[in-house]
Amino acid sequence: MVVGSCAAALLATTAGTAYAVDNLPPKQPLVQDLKSQGKACATGDDTPYVSKPPRLSAMLYDSEEDNQPSEFSPVKGEFEAWWTDAAGVEQRRSYTTIALSSGSQQYWTMPDDIPANTVVSWHVRANDGKATSAWSDEGDGSVCSFVYDDVNPEKATISSPEYPNPEDVFWVDGVGVYGHFTMDSPSDDVVSYTYYFQGGPAGTVSAEQPGAAVTIPYLPLTSGPTTLTVSAIDRSGRSSWPSQYDFNVKSGRAPVARWKLDDPAGSRSASAETGTVARAGTGVTFGGPVPAGTGTAATAGLDGSGHGFLTTGAPATDIRKTFAVSGWVRPAETGRNMTVVSQDADGKPGFSLGLHSQDAGPVWSFAIADARVSGGAPETGEWAHLLGLYDAETGRAQLYVNGHEVGTAAEATPAEAAGAFQIGRARGTSGYRDRWHGDIGDVQVHDRVVAPGEVAELARHKPKLLGHWSLDDAEDGVSPEQSDGAPLRLGAGASIYRGTDNSCIPELDPDCAYPPPPLVGDGHLRLDGESGYAAADGPVVDTGDSFTLGVVVRIADSAPAHPMTVLSQAGEHTDAFKVRYEPSTYTWQLVMPEKDEVGAPEKVVSQIAGAEGGESQGQRIAVVYDDGADTIQLYVDGYTNAEATASLPDGWHSTGALQIGRAKAGDGWDEYLHGDVDEVQAYSGALRDDDVLALGWSTDPCLC
Repeated sequence: MVVGSCAAALLATTAGTAYAVDNLPPKQPLVQDLKSQGKACATGDDTPYVSKPPRLSAMLYDSEEDNQPSEFSPVKGEFEAWWTDAAGVEQRRSYTTIALSSGSQQYWTMPDDIPANTVVSWHVRANDGKATSAWSDEGDGSVCSFVYDDVNPEKATISSPEYPNPEDVFWVDGVGVYGHFTMDSPSDDVVSYTYYFQGGPAGTVSAEQPGAAVTIPYLPLTSGPTTLTVSAIDRSGRSSWPSQYDFNVKSGRAPVARWKLDDPAGSRSASAETGTVARAGTGVTFGGPVPAGTGTAATAGLDGSGHGFLTTGAPATDIRKTFAVSGWVRPAETGRNMTVVSQDADGKPGFSLGLHSQDAGPVWSFAIADARVSGGAPETGEWAHLLGLYDAETGRAQLYVNGHEVGTAAEATPAEAAGAFQIGRARGTSGYRDRWHGDIGDVQVHDRVVAPGEVAELARHKPKLLGHWSLDDAEDGVSPEQSDGAPLRLGAGASIYRGTDNSCIPELDPDCAYPPPPLVGDGHLRLDGESGYAAADGPVVDTGDSFTLGVVVRIADSAPAHPMTVLSQAGEHTDAFKVRYEPSTYTWQLVMPEKDEVGAPEKVVSQIAGAEGGESQGQRIAVVYDDGADTIQLYVDGYTNAEATASLPDGWHSTGALQIGRAKAGDGWDEYLHGDVDEVQAYSGALRDDDVLALGWSTDPCLC
């Protein structure tokens, strides 16, 4: 027992530190738990640089045996830092933190007198009040170091061979042509550069080694003056003053080859606006139909036989470099592979753009070597605009259908395809194959990236105004269309309000209130909610094709008892669509049936919250169906969102008249609107967002 008593009184020593045997020392701090201003503990060549006297941090733990669940085990941090000053004398600083619970972060913010551009080393240990741990650099540990950098790097210089400064060349090609911009700072400790192109993109790029210049690519998507702003960042995180580089971007250059295919009927070749004349086979017929609203004068029809092709006998472009190829197409069938355009390689096409048949259904396709991008849904007899793009800078192939990118961009490695350019067929090992059956128009080949905005413009069907009813007046129950088109006929509970139909004179009678003004212009349509409506003599828009309808509406009641329809157009048995106000959710809704059958279930395909009832200035409502994109959208005051956008692959043609203020219900009508309506506008084609903003005023959108 004497031995045990002696043992209880002994003091043990670890790493030169004394402690009682009933209290184990705290754990040695781990190097991975130490940081200098948030940067990992390192020394030597990996010593971190900091931009200000740093805050050192360490995670400190007491011994697990001392840290019982019911006990509080506080520990302090004892930090120590040292360096050699300019005179060669070692300097030291130390700091002890307050006691915090085991497992806490402990901090020491270094004093302001630490020298700049000097390696400062440090370590730390934990103290539980009875014993101390080993220093963090003892045993398998390591010392931590940092260097305080108090000087910002010098400004970067910027240069570009493709887009020189306007002082050298004022306007430079151009949209869709990559530029390469080199950023270089005289400071040898710069490790990265932040950059921002006016309008985007922006980012940070790292140098391969401190002080090295960096070069980034930039693809202009719009023309006009542009500015690149760059800041150099050194290894401490300090930033230089920003540098600016101005350059002017031209519009995208014209295609290197173009065949409008609007040659006179009976022609045996297609003239080239740019490039080489294309010889036509006997299976080609010129003078074909055109996609509406595109400006295309005529197209060429190909019969799908061995004689239905056009060829130049020469390549249109070098497909190993960036290129784009596009055209308007209308397939006469969709059950087999068909090629719109291709360029010959050795026993195969170097690229092909066209229709690809698969088990799940036909898709549009752009293929280069073994890479293929597919998407969209070809329909027999329906026009589509296709554009295939290969970007040599990124090595990716992309496909656009009707102005929208489809499928997933694919990594592609084009082979040399120095053979002839083909319209309507693709090269195979034993001759030509995948011949096109249908119409093709306006084939273009570019030797640059065609920017998304340009793609959308190439594929655009310019909308056509079908009707604009200002509802300022009516005679014999008929309100005229502005351009002497078909009028709207008013039902019994409908009238034109002009704001001057009061019997008293406010200037003479103080109790006589001024009448409120019409919604827009000189008058608006007032509907009583019981029998009031206005209707055209027949359908105004083709609901099976792209269309736009706009209206200004004000609900009379703040809390209507039932849904009320402002716009609808019916099929034989039900409405093809209706736009209504749903009072229970205070939303405008676009409602469509599943099919044109009696009792067909209705579906709210899109809606926007925030409908206003009672006194208001009215709201501008629009519905836009884009047949090319297979989407239908609802807008309120020019605004739309994801909930207001729905997929509509196949719109069906309605035969009923356009209705203002009511919806079809079986053999009768329902959902009469109690409120005011103005500025009904109808277009064939899908208006763009900017044009939708202009709907609801007394003039029509520019549609430029």
